[in-house]
Amino acid sequence: MNAPPALAQRFIDEALRNDHNRAILQRLPALALPDAWLVAGCLFQTVWNLQAGRAPDAGIRDYDLFYFDGSDLSEAAEAAVGARVQALLADRGIVVEAKNQARVHTWYRAWFGHDYPALGSARDGIDRFLVAGTCVALQPGPHGPVLYAPYGLEAIYQGVLAPNPLCDHRALYLRKAADYADRWPGLRLTAGTTETAGTNV
Repeated sequence: MNAPPALAQRFIDEALRNDHNRAILQRLPALALPDAWLVAGCLFQTVWNLQAGRAPDAGIRDYDLFYFDGSDLSEAAEAAVGARVQALLADRGIVVEAKNQARVHTWYRAWFGHDYPALGSARDGIDRFLVAGTCVALQPGPHGPVLYAPYGLEAIYQGVLAPNPLCDHRALYLRKAADYADRWPGLRLTAGTTETAGTNV
């Protein structure tokens, strides 16, 4: 399902109430990373914080950037990007992790015990977050942030956590979803599936 425009704009506005998210998006073009997005927890957790009456950045452990560079799949190249990212954002006092989605399939099984397909874009990686409704990302655009939300936004605002059928690793999902529910009481875990549809705003 596609997110209604009003809900999409609400999500963008609320995500940007976290000053760290705003700063990352403002500075991201300076890195010139291919297919770069600010993704996941720092976005939807900001929304959950606002719903819970907390500070926008409360309890957010790190900030994740996805990019896609198929020209160099080495760990060293990814580490070099990470160092550039941290240097650019050193004044923010936060941890920012940059992950090249072109190389996830080279290490995923060793870390998580499951096979992972070679991806074709950063958005392919966003599509595969363990919790379906948390598949969200923003990138700078000429008219403001561009939103990517392949499963819509309703689950975030309804507090519903469900496994992602594209990456249905149930034990990993349950561990992550339980951590979210412990940190944001009121979230509900389900074992259902979610129909995929794209959202670009």
